[in-house]
Amino acid sequence: MYPVQCVLQVQRTVRWGPLASVSWLLLRTCRAHSSHPSAACPGPERQKNGEQKDFSSRLATGPTFQHFLRNTSAPQEKPSLPELEDPPPYLTVEELLGRQRKVYLETYGCQMNVNDTEIAWSILQKSGYLRTSNLQEADVVLLVTCSIREKAEQTIWNRLHQLKALKTKRPRSRVPLRVGILGCMAERLKEEILNREKIVDLLAGPDAYRDLPRLLAVAESGQQAANVLLSLDETYADVMPVQTSPSATSAFVSIMRGCDNMCSYCIVPFTRGRERSRPVASILEEVRKLSDQGLKEVTLLGQNVNSFRDNSEVQFNNAASTNLSRGFSANYKSKQGGLRFSHLLDQVSRIDPEMRIRFTSPHPKDFPDEVLQLIRERDNICKQIHLPAQSGSSRVLAAMRRGYSREAYLELVHHIRDIIPGVSLSSDFIAGFCGETEEDHLQTVSLLRDVQYNVGFLFAYSMRQKTRAYHRLKDDVPEEVKLRRLEELINVFREEASKTNKTFVGCTQLVLVEGLSKRSSTELCGRNDGNLKVVFPDVEMEDVTNPELTGRAQPGDYVLVKITSASSQTLRGHGLCRTTLKDSSAHR
Repeated sequence: MYPVQCVLQVQRTVRWGPLASVSWLLLRTCRAHSSHPSAACPGPERQKNGEQKDFSSRLATGPTFQHFLRNTSAPQEKPSLPELEDPPPYLTVEELLGRQRKVYLETYGCQMNVNDTEIAWSILQKSGYLRTSNLQEADVVLLVTCSIREKAEQTIWNRLHQLKALKTKRPRSRVPLRVGILGCMAERLKEEILNREKIVDLLAGPDAYRDLPRLLAVAESGQQAANVLLSLDETYADVMPVQTSPSATSAFVSIMRGCDNMCSYCIVPFTRGRERSRPVASILEEVRKLSDQGLKEVTLLGQNVNSFRDNSEVQFNNAASTNLSRGFSANYKSKQGGLRFSHLLDQVSRIDPEMRIRFTSPHPKDFPDEVLQLIRERDNICKQIHLPAQSGSSRVLAAMRRGYSREAYLELVHHIRDIIPGVSLSSDFIAGFCGETEEDHLQTVSLLRDVQYNVGFLFAYSMRQKTRAYHRLKDDVPEEVKLRRLEELINVFREEASKTNKTFVGCTQLVLVEGLSKRSSTELCGRNDGNLKVVFPDVEMEDVTNPELTGRAQPGDYVLVKITSASSQTLRGHGLCRTTLKDSSAHR
């Protein structure tokens, strides 16, 4: 009935909203390449109407037209698996169960991928899978991947070669090892991964994690499976991420997905899709739960986090649009209405006065004064802003389609520092973008010196397919020139960051303790309000809330630290006392 390669359209209902989002499930009926006989034959046969039907025959009968038109109302609760939808006709409920198979997750790339890992694990855990940190005992290996640069993808290709050996040597007495690629690389390369690396059993794009139980069920039969369609509405608002580190003091909270900026160098709009925001209510619920768990810091995540716009509440849909930063423009039509980032930031900061709030990654165009004023006024909103510049040359910025000039960017920097004295600034820079001249490079060097960032993320340009630069510009800066310019930028950044960080010497900083220093078991490590790493001796100290009580600081404690030295990346000092965020201002 179906050809060797078929595409099945499946409707999926999002529990918090009435609209069903559409996903595509690509099933490849080629056999998985494995030395195990069990991998070359269909999955376990099931009794149905008195006849034995294996997976292939059930797939051949296929979903009916009515399956695609089925009612989009929420599925009836099933006692055994309350979170699962009705299975498609070619799978049974039992085949969607994890049956305590062990999953090993590896995360590459940005903070959004860390959050995606937690979302994926939340979905798999509810389907009966177990988590393992031991690769050797895993039944399923899932790599959450990044495509932002070629080097990031090459890391995954190399890792797949290592996993191929692990899969080949797997004992016949165990179930075949299944390998999956999740995230941006799955979205960008799709069938190239399945064709090039035969060990890959499944692909799941950033908007397809709900389909993981189904994809794994297909993979268990020896087929390859992929769901890589981007969604216009998927935000995983009803999925509570499971913290992957039980001892963590902080967490990432995704508030939006996708990006509409279409900067000419960037692959994100093509791997993560159009911009859409989570409902405010679901974000606040997640932050409250994290607070109840005792976490002391949350970072609000999004590809363009400060362009957040929740349109789920109709009464706010006619609200006026917020003006962009002066001298900035957008590559898309102005958007009206919705609850904006300033409203969300206000509400999140009120949940727990003892919980620090950060956000990343913003676009410089979306910094209205109401956001800056809120950062200044709230003690628990960190006085730290990530302000990606990418280049110091107006000509290169125009080619990048960033929507601002060097002058507008510098004016915004001065404006931010006027409103938020002592603010810590971080930034992103790309060395060797298409057409970048030596003069353009020197302008970036001078911007680094003018602004004096506390933290910097600098990379050589890597051409990405599908981007505007790929179609319209020429990657004409030689690789050796890119690397030389990158090294120069790094050296200048470190020089200026060292100068900036030395101004902290002699000052007292409030530090949220994360744990022991990686370099010494006798020292603790944490971060100050500006997100700089601070290292200090692990010794007993008094507690401000109870001066008679002394003890060693623990992860999650706030400690006042007197800074004695500084480098471009780290502050060092000695702890004065344990305290609270509320009480710390009186001692600084």
